[in-house]
Amino acid sequence: MNGSLVYQDYINLVNKNFVITKNIRNNQIQPSSMDLSLSEECYEIKNSFLSYNSKVRDKLKDLAIKKINLSKEFIFKKNKTYIVKLNESLNLKNNIFGHCNPKSSTGRLDIFCRTLVDYAEEYEKIPKNYKGEIFLEITSRSFDVSFKKNNSLNQLRLVNKNHNYLTDKQLINLNKKQKISNLTRDNIKIDNGLKLSVDLAGSNIVAYVAKKHTPVLNFSKIKSHKINDFWNVIRKNKKKLVIEKNKFYILRSKEKVVIPSNLAGEMIPYDTGIGDFRAHYAGFFDPGFGLGKGSYAVLEVKTNEVPFLLEDGQTIARIKYEKLNKNSNIVYGKDIKSNYQNQGLKLSKHFK
Repeated sequence: MNGSLVYQDYINLVNKNFVITKNIRNNQIQPSSMDLSLSEECYEIKNSFLSYNSKVRDKLKDLAIKKINLSKEFIFKKNKTYIVKLNESLNLKNNIFGHCNPKSSTGRLDIFCRTLVDYAEEYEKIPKNYKGEIFLEITSRSFDVSFKKNNSLNQLRLVNKNHNYLTDKQLINLNKKQKISNLTRDNIKIDNGLKLSVDLAGSNIVAYVAKKHTPVLNFSKIKSHKINDFWNVIRKNKKKLVIEKNKFYILRSKEKVVIPSNLAGEMIPYDTGIGDFRAHYAGFFDPGFGLGKGSYAVLEVKTNEVPFLLEDGQTIARIKYEKLNKNSNIVYGKDIKSNYQNQGLKLSKHFK
């Protein structure tokens, strides 16, 4: 059937060498996506690029400043751009295509990354029946971050033949049968997907903002960094918050979100119609996210143009819902040690 692939599909693709990788780890396969991982081959580059008329590797001959070996930890300096070949390559068939997104932990650290493939006119897109290498462009914007081989910064979601998105009418009917938000039917906002609004009143701490001067963050070390070394706390103040230019904020949605086990979700890309700011970096929600009481969506917010006033309850993002090509027997949650199930205002998994 058409729709997003599920856990067992990715296992089969690896076994059949449609996804080619040497040492795949069990936790790379998610309920409706696959974590990709860094190889040791890395380059600092002069500028970003798309390789629409050649292979990525051919472009690197002119754009690479220096080659770096990620077999050992290497510090990616703030606002410098690097490109890393990923361990995984693709040999897709049967009209399978896909796209990529940063992982939640990557977005929550203000690490801007996007996927490049050969002969592609857009970032993050995997063309139908793509055969070739995958590269990841990485720019850390708030912190100096050390990376090494096998770190996972982004995810791949593959689709069989066509996307099968739910219409707003289907979403409304779904919410009547199985709530996709903690809001009442009268208060839920569905318009081109489930609308999410920002919470600036629900708890004492309403946001975190990245500090300007911090230690190096080690991406490989989980639950080991002190929050105060990297973040300032913002407490609620008249249900308003000014997003200052070039500062990075972590906020949360008012809505608790549920992704039923037969669906996948994705946060829709930045929309200038709701304000001059970027509202997220990471986009995938796996089936089972928020099952039970629901989970808040964490919002990564930044403006690069002018300061922007956010007010409590203001729409800031949307989630599209998509049918899986079959029911998944693996769902997001504690059984697969998911990091952000039933989350509140939560920083990345790297912090104590």
